[in-house]
Amino acid sequence: MNNNVIPIFYACDDAFVKYTIVSLYSIIANASKDHKYLVHILHTEISDEMKSKVYKLANDNFEIRFVDVTGYLRSISEKLPLRDYYSKTTYYRLFIAEMFTDYTKAIYIDSDTIVQGDISKLYSIDIKDAYVGACHEQAMIQSDEFGTYVEKVIGIPRYNFFNAGLMVINCEQFRLHFVLDKFVDYLHYYTFVVTQDEDYLNLICKDHVYWIDQRWNTEVFGEIAYPIEQANMIHYIMTSKPWHYEDCRFGDIFWHYAKQTEVYDEMKKIQSSYTDEEKERDAKSQVALTELAVKEINREDNFMNRMNRDKRAKDRVEVLHKIEQFEREGRFDEDVEIDPPGRVLLPDDIDYIQKSITDKIKTKIAFMIAHKFVNNLIKDKKFIIKEMRGLENFHNLESGAVITCNHFNAFDSFAIQLAYEAADQPNRSFWRVIREGNYTSFPGFYGFLMRHCNTLPLSSNRDTMKKFMSAVNELIKGGNFVLFYPEQSMWWNYRKPKPLKSGAYSFAVKNNAPVLPCFITMKDSDVMGEDGFYVQEYTIHISEPIYPDTTLSHRKRIDDMMNRNYAVWKEIYENEYHIALTYTTEAKPAQTETESE
Repeated sequence: MNNNVIPIFYACDDAFVKYTIVSLYSIIANASKDHKYLVHILHTEISDEMKSKVYKLANDNFEIRFVDVTGYLRSISEKLPLRDYYSKTTYYRLFIAEMFTDYTKAIYIDSDTIVQGDISKLYSIDIKDAYVGACHEQAMIQSDEFGTYVEKVIGIPRYNFFNAGLMVINCEQFRLHFVLDKFVDYLHYYTFVVTQDEDYLNLICKDHVYWIDQRWNTEVFGEIAYPIEQANMIHYIMTSKPWHYEDCRFGDIFWHYAKQTEVYDEMKKIQSSYTDEEKERDAKSQVALTELAVKEINREDNFMNRMNRDKRAKDRVEVLHKIEQFEREGRFDEDVEIDPPGRVLLPDDIDYIQKSITDKIKTKIAFMIAHKFVNNLIKDKKFIIKEMRGLENFHNLESGAVITCNHFNAFDSFAIQLAYEAADQPNRSFWRVIREGNYTSFPGFYGFLMRHCNTLPLSSNRDTMKKFMSAVNELIKGGNFVLFYPEQSMWWNYRKPKPLKSGAYSFAVKNNAPVLPCFITMKDSDVMGEDGFYVQEYTIHISEPIYPDTTLSHRKRIDDMMNRNYAVWKEIYENEYHIALTYTTEAKPAQTETESE
């Protein structure tokens, strides 16, 4: 295809194509004349009369084609378990990437829309390797019933559910990751009944959405955070149809464009003849949809419950439930998975900095084994690092530093180790603080790594802790890096930053050293783990170092560094996940001085 041509897709039937005409007219009226546009209207049966009305919209910049998908549907009919996929035109958007293999990118748009913006600007957005570019679904955000539905039934945070009425489709990623095949698989496994194909799309594209400015999908639903004149697209969702209701919000904008088309008179007749019985039916359908969402939430055999029962390891599901409980109760510094009790680490049990020749040999062997182990995890796609951002912030350090990182997996220290190695810091070693029990009680292979891969175990013994603190201070003063987990607890695959403890920052202040805040964000990969959950793809964010503010008192310096670290993590979280950081507990627990990994 000509790279200068912008492909736009609608899907409709003969009864709805009149609304497509108005939407398309609004696109044409506001689109840049510097581009060519090819509009595809997917259908199974549209009359020649209606086609002729649509064709009249074409001009030097806009070419219009009708694409009958009947043959394609017939070719995949054996895959589809439900016959109504022939008649439900919204499902056709799932076929775009497979039907139009020359396209790398395309715009899909619903017919119940008015586009006030320049559609070429939407197409020019680089959605990178996301499957789709889309906007947040306001019904899920602003309605507790629908928000709870997507969280409890589909397993997606209400703030990360997109409206599929406008999508920039990454056709390459759709094909590469077999989105259509996944859709068919889910059709056989479960029938979503609330938003149907939109539910499937969100499930499949979870964590692979590029969030577009909400102005590109301004839904006529609830509160709108900006003047309607700023809306690039207005979406008349659910029963908010101006051709049915004279008092429909922003209906005047719809009629402004409709009045300039051949279908205006026909739609005004539809509005004037829309009966009270039909309006009552609409009201009941809205209530019924909400009730259906609640019913699905309470259904013992809903999608998430079935997944948890059929495909997901029971212990991982229990951990997730426990995380939800601990967050509600504000128990952020407690582990949800209890390690076996370990013996106390006594002062004579450890030489923290391992200065003996025997210790150095064991450390060298341990690192060789650890690298082989990690490389095999990477090879087997059990450990996936997608990207490292901010390696230059390692290079910019001229002294030793405290490294902080969120803690969500036993392997997350491997990720920071690899980032340190990628930053290439000669003559500066990397150490990590670990739990007492991890050092004293882990048997076999993992125990050997815990004791010899530059680890600094905490201890419940006061004299041992004196040795620990002395070793940490010596390492930092010597220009080395020490990794702390200031959240204290490890919550499996928990994406939010938890409130921080001040211990790590005490060491930074004592040694007048910077803190290098690292935060790892996650996305579901395409690889299903043995536990029935997708293996996470990690992006490591290494932020600019935080230095002690020498104008503050010692205590305030510690608090200041801790608070700035938390603010950095919060910003990364909100920017990467496109969601405000909130907790289900009513009050965030106070940050304290005690800290351990």
